[in-house]
Amino acid sequence: MKLGIMQPYFFPYIGHFQLIKHVDMWVVFDDVQYIRHGWINRNRILHPSEGWQYIGFPVSKKSYKQEIKNVKISNGMDWRKKILNQLQHYKNKAICYETTMDIINDSIKLETDNISELNMNIMKNVCEYLDIDTRFIISSQASFNYDSIENAGDWALEISSQLGANEYINPINGKQLFSEEKFNNSGIKLSFFLPNNIEYNQIGLRDFISHLSIIDTMMFCSKDEIKDMLNEYEVI
Repeated sequence: MKLGIMQPYFFPYIGHFQLIKHVDMWVVFDDVQYIRHGWINRNRILHPSEGWQYIGFPVSKKSYKQEIKNVKISNGMDWRKKILNQLQHYKNKAICYETTMDIINDSIKLETDNISELNMNIMKNVCEYLDIDTRFIISSQASFNYDSIENAGDWALEISSQLGANEYINPINGKQLFSEEKFNNSGIKLSFFLPNNIEYNQIGLRDFISHLSIIDTMMFCSKDEIKDMLNEYEVI
């Protein structure tokens, strides 16, 4: 079994879904501290006039120093309506606007104050659209034993071992965190994921803006085009 582990990101970029497609099981890792101004409750889309802008949802301020699993979405404001309004400018230029808006609406309408549940629902809906059948679990609901954790890279080793994975794949930009010797001693192959540079026609823009939310990719690219993009990577 090939395993991937990542914190619950909000409408992450296409590279995230490339890795999800490559593995057999995906762990939504919410047993670590929430980091403010990260990708847990926000991401980037095109700005209507120039560059990019953030979209996202608010969290309770008292949650900032808690683990992700204990951070609560602040539902006091209508953040869903705000997001949908921020996406309106795609309407006149994005060829897949209606389809994408349907997926977004269905993804964010989930009534919950739990970040992991919301973001997993988002990822599952996008994966269903792209015919990705990877299995999802939330780490805080799996009763993992973390007693042997000493270093940052040990989290993945312990989870992989307890799930019976024979290969763990991590984005290559985190390579320095992991001990290949520890993985080898546990009989688990350690691999690293390197996505290719992907560009598509962001209609009306001269210069491509990379690493935007999967929302932007779905707006401008057909389902078949994105499914082809999902295979543009290397595992080393």
